Amino acid sequence: MRQTITPKHENLRRAVQWLSDLGPATPASINEASIRFDLSPEDEQFLLTHFGEATGAPDRPT
Repeated sequence: MRQTITPKHENLRRAVQWLSDLGPATPASINEASIRFDLSPEDEQFLLTHFGEATGAPDRPT
């Protein structure tokens, strides 16, 4: 298990804030957030599911 000094899901919270500040999320911006904030695959899937539904984007970038 990965040890960090940030609380659990803090990077996800930061990614959500970053995506919100950008405007409409796209699969590419969600992928960028995943890399930028070092998200787990589960956290990235959460973003794709929740932001993808809001934008009508597919679940996975192609």
